[in-house]
Amino acid sequence: MRDPTAFLREEYDELVRADLDWKLRVLGGPSTPWCSIDGKRVLMFCSNNYLGLSNHPKIKAAAIAAIESHGAGSGSVRPIAGTMDLHMELERRLAAFKQAEASLVYQTGFATNAGLIPQLAGDGDLIISDELNHGSIIDGVRLSKAEKAVYRHSDVADLERVLALAERHAPAFRRILIITDGVFSMDGDIAPLDRIAAIGAEHGAMVYVDDAHGEGVLGEGGRGIVSHFRLSRETVQVEMGTFSKAFGVVGGHISGSRDLVHFAYNKSRTWLLSGSHPPGVAAACLAAVDVLEHEPAHVERLWALTRRFKKAMAHLGFDIGRSETPITPVIVGESARAKALSQRLFELGVFALPIVFPMVAKDKARIRTIMNAALTDADLETAIGAFETACRELHLI
Repeated sequence: MRDPTAFLREEYDELVRADLDWKLRVLGGPSTPWCSIDGKRVLMFCSNNYLGLSNHPKIKAAAIAAIESHGAGSGSVRPIAGTMDLHMELERRLAAFKQAEASLVYQTGFATNAGLIPQLAGDGDLIISDELNHGSIIDGVRLSKAEKAVYRHSDVADLERVLALAERHAPAFRRILIITDGVFSMDGDIAPLDRIAAIGAEHGAMVYVDDAHGEGVLGEGGRGIVSHFRLSRETVQVEMGTFSKAFGVVGGHISGSRDLVHFAYNKSRTWLLSGSHPPGVAAACLAAVDVLEHEPAHVERLWALTRRFKKAMAHLGFDIGRSETPITPVIVGESARAKALSQRLFELGVFALPIVFPMVAKDKARIRTIMNAALTDADLETAIGAFETACRELHLI
């Protein structure tokens, strides 16, 4: 009798043969610029910890204090007995930071997209999504019973074409939802949200932006892409984000109208049926909001380092694509080249992972670097020097 689980080993072995399996690297200690990866001291150059806040003393102290005052866990899901005063205060402070009527915190960013998107659009509706949107958006869209359409990446003219077709649909769609990432995580480019919002308003469509990589990076004081483009809440109805990147902790969230928040926490099963954040997490997120509001130097430092790194890499002849943010891809072509470069960088003391097919096109493999405000000038020079040495050895420049 055939083992019904044989496919597990077979499919994994196929990934290994194709060199497409993830080989986990272990971080021994905090996520800091210099850290221990698999026991080797290296310079971290691929973390989402943009502002270095995951090890900020105020944030760590807030988490410890909340464990002492509120315990290790919340004890329940939020609609039953798991909503603590810390959760409510976090949402109040986040809404004020985002300059929105209200905010709602989810357990993760993935849970936000997977739980909310299918509720915003269903039978008789249409979802229009950028072709390079994040996997969590793709899964959220797949869970919806709405019809789906895709427009070419950041191509506003193509979005208009799709909307024009949608307006001729019979029967007419009840609702149309346009979804885009704010900052695209593989190339570091920014969605033309100002033009997307204008087109959405013209056609009566809702606009949903996933700003996971824009928070703490774009806009006034790191408030994100809606602030960056100075857009109104009437034209961008859903601003989604995460605490796991620039905020340095974990969790997803949305900001917008009170109607949006009331709808979301009554409709999103990922929110309704998952245990709420432990007190330490909620308090750490609160402290991170406070740091962003009162310590603008972190965002300023992030951009100063980003500009310096991009300038140096371009001067050396690297292809850094169309990046406009602290995500800077170093595009080298074939997957084997990217993997060899990553390994040599690691040997030289810089940890930066390769991004290869099928995550990017076969001829667009790259090392994806992400800047961190906690790096020193000397750290940056070390990384640039390692890239130059490794690429010359591998005949990539």
